[in-house]
Amino acid sequence: MFLKSFITFVFVLILNPSVINAQNLKPLKVGMELQYPPFEMSEKDGTPSGISVDLAKALGKYLGRKVIIQNIAWDGLIPSLKTKKIDIIISSMTITDKRKKVIDFSIPYAQSDLCILTNPTSGVKSVKDLNQKDKVIAVKKGTTGHIYAVDHLKKAKVLVLDKESSAVLEVIQKRADAFIYDQLTIYRDWKNHPKTTVALLAPITKNPGYWGIALRQNEPQLKAKINDFIKKAKSDGTFDKLAYKYLKDVKKKFVELNIPFFF
Repeated sequence: MFLKSFITFVFVLILNPSVINAQNLKPLKVGMELQYPPFEMSEKDGTPSGISVDLAKALGKYLGRKVIIQNIAWDGLIPSLKTKKIDIIISSMTITDKRKKVIDFSIPYAQSDLCILTNPTSGVKSVKDLNQKDKVIAVKKGTTGHIYAVDHLKKAKVLVLDKESSAVLEVIQKRADAFIYDQLTIYRDWKNHPKTTVALLAPITKNPGYWGIALRQNEPQLKAKINDFIKKAKSDGTFDKLAYKYLKDVKKKFVELNIPFFF
């Protein structure tokens, strides 16, 4: 009986050698901050969900590796990657030259522009209105909105906060004139507070921001596999399915406003 089982096992490996590879590969630890629905979020029971979670699972299946999602605060993601607590980051992270000095990125899988959430009495109509001494700009720490405000709006006071919700509250209560973040977040925040906020969804930069999967530097084999996965996911309709599942109404609104969609 043992000999028969052993022969069957060997026969399976001959036909599908990836079985043994998949068993020996370590789990893929994916870091993300589960605070950005519908990309990164949690169900009521704490189960990770969203576009990035589905994308991570699809990547794990492609690599033949079990996926473990680790919920990490935004400003702890890159340190966790560098210290090998996680293997990659899939958390709607924009590829920037500053970040590329310490980590590496895949090819882009999505794009997102920065825009403005303001309130009805701020007098802000465009980003030009913000670069003034009497203006206060709320930003989430470590985001591209934070980086942009510091680099380009030097006359204004930049209020750095840990949470998106705190930045929105500052705008609602008129302690800040604007919150700079990505278009999806601003659109969602405006929908949640239509009477106390105004969404200026037009991009404030000439060049869009591109999201990538972050990994450690000098890991060319993993990077090549991730890039191949992204190319495949774009061609086989994976991203289209994710957009339809999570962003159907948002995509319709972006088309109406002639704003480039994420995928």
